[in-house]
Amino acid sequence: MQVLRPNQPVQLLSSPEERLDLAEALGIQVGVIQTFDRTFAQLSAREFVQLLVDHLGLARLVVGPDFALGRDRAGDIPTLVQLGQELGFDVSVLSPVDLEGDEVRSFVVRRTIAQGDVARARDFLGRCYCVVGEVVHGDGRGRTIGIPTANLQVPPERLLPGDGVYATWTRLGTDPDAPRLASVTNIGVRPTVNGHRRQVETHIFDFPPAGQSGDLYGQTLVLEFVRRLRGEKRFESLDALVAQIHKDMDAARSVLAQDLADGRRKTEDEGQRTEDV
Repeated sequence: MQVLRPNQPVQLLSSPEERLDLAEALGIQVGVIQTFDRTFAQLSAREFVQLLVDHLGLARLVVGPDFALGRDRAGDIPTLVQLGQELGFDVSVLSPVDLEGDEVRSFVVRRTIAQGDVARARDFLGRCYCVVGEVVHGDGRGRTIGIPTANLQVPPERLLPGDGVYATWTRLGTDPDAPRLASVTNIGVRPTVNGHRRQVETHIFDFPPAGQSGDLYGQTLVLEFVRRLRGEKRFESLDALVAQIHKDMDAARSVLAQDLADGRRKTEDEGQRTEDV
């Protein structure tokens, strides 16, 4: 979209590196990232699939019902089926997935996240929606009220959930197997302290562990959004804000404890089904 319609950017749900990690978790062993520029955008549908046949040995192309490739999206499904017959590959068209009346499509997922309904987005994605960012220096206000936060600099092309307070899991680094730390995250402009710039701030519970440094500056954090607790609001005083933050922390702990229990129950159920088979 940045190449074809630079004035109409689409915010990303994941980075190319994250998509490769997700593909690997599904058992896909090889992934290829192709730079999309104006030259590549001019390839016809036939030229595009010919490259796949010549360089990747294309045997089956799996696509969604509205898929099209090549210049001017000329490679629609009937065209791809015809090209497959000529060039020796099959085309499989996946059926749409409907979840309680909503067809699972990228624009629906984006809209749901932008509205702050990260629990619903999790149903769509099959996983928590994640945001990756680098910890940068803030104004230090959280530390002065006894609730230190990590301020994340998130790439501007990444979609952020709607403003509000969320129960989140935080991972230090991008390793998907890294421990998940319970946390509460605020996204917004902080109206009570007259903020104007949208920020992502995370308070990690029980951090740092005894004997360890709590310096996170420059580190990459991954936030997994579990549930929205409330929208952002302006409080009459800093004391009122602090009191609400403590309520948010209690609510987040409760949500995450339940999420952990649900995850364990799901693992046990899957293990039981495996034994039954």
